Formats: sequence, structure tokens, C-alpha cells
Amino acid sequence: MTILQVAEFVSGSGSPATPHGAIATWLLHATEHLSSGTQHFASAYLLVHGAIKVGLVAGLMRGWHAAYPLALLLLTAFIGYQCYRLFRFHSPALAVFTAVDIVIVLLIWHEWRSLMRKPA
Repeated sequence: MTILQVAEFVSGSGSPATPHGAIATWLLHATEHLSSGTQHFASAYLLVHGAIKVGLVAGLMRGWHAAYPLALLLLTAFIGYQCYRLFRFHSPALAVFTAVDIVIVLLIWHEWRSLMRKPA
């Protein structure tokens, strides 16, 4: 499934009963000019990024202490790659994803430090 197909699904195109919302219209407009290769890359990247985040959240929620540095390491690596792509291709959407990841890293760092300060 490509980004354009997801955008069409979200927007309800092809269904006269579903009106186009502002976000769905923007999403369709933003993705229709992307090449097939870019769409597949973005889809795979978002899928892997999401799967890693789900795994890290599961580890953090179960209290697996090694998940904190692992989460920081992996998310920081993603942020580094996203910054590379951002400076190369100037994508507003990627800038938003990167900012969200930075906030998540700061929250994980804060919680890990709080956890480390507590007596055993």
C-alpha cells in the first residue's frame, strides 16, 4: 500500500457519501506528486519507525530498564537520519515528525533520570 492509497482511503475518495475534509484534501494534494519510489520508501520508513516505537513502548511499560537507553539510542538515530533527510529535501511533514521524536526523546530521558534517582 502506498502513501497515495492511504491518503485516498483516509479521504474517502471514490465514496460520494464521505465528504473530503481539509486534512484529507491536503494529504491527497501533498502525496499525489510523489514518485512511486518515494512513496514506497516513506511507507516502509513509517512502518519500521512505528514498529520500533511500539516495541519500545511495550518494553518501557513493562518496566524493562534496558528499554530506556535502547529507546534513546534508536530514536536518536532516527532523529539523525530525519535531520539528514530534512536538510536535503526540506519536508515540512518530516520537520513535524522530527520535532515530535525530539519531544519523545526528552520525555524518555526525563523519566529514565527520575527512575535512576529512586532508591532500589
